[in-house]
Amino acid sequence: MHEYTSETRVWGLTCPGFPEEVSRARRWTRDILRGSPLAEDAELIVSELSANAILHTASGQGAGSFHLAVAVSAQVVAVSVTDDGGTGTAPKVEHQDQEAEHGRGLGMVSVIAHRVVVHDSDGGHTVTAELFTDARTGGHPC
Repeated sequence: MHEYTSETRVWGLTCPGFPEEVSRARRWTRDILRGSPLAEDAELIVSELSANAILHTASGQGAGSFHLAVAVSAQVVAVSVTDDGGTGTAPKVEHQDQEAEHGRGLGMVSVIAHRVVVHDSDGGHTVTAELFTDARTGGHPC
């Protein structure tokens, strides 16, 4: 392989912070991952992370937006959503009661994904969920 060639492909999409953009983000993810056995899980994760960005950060206010990235390699599919910040706390996994109306999204993502990482920056937060193509290499048993 040439030293400048990567086997990882990365796509990016920036969406206005409107609720209807969540469905656009899902469709975009589904199109990229068409034929992958991880497509449905990735689509659900994108939906949750995008909705969280709109509901809980400045991404859903005024001229807010969120950025979605999908990275695909032979070993992993990683989906990341970056919000516009504006909150005093970083997103965190909360294990809520099954009957709770709010606060279950990131917990659900952590159950589906093999790994979830939250990165803080001056301008917001990025939540990355990784799905390993071989579950034995991830955090979940086969």
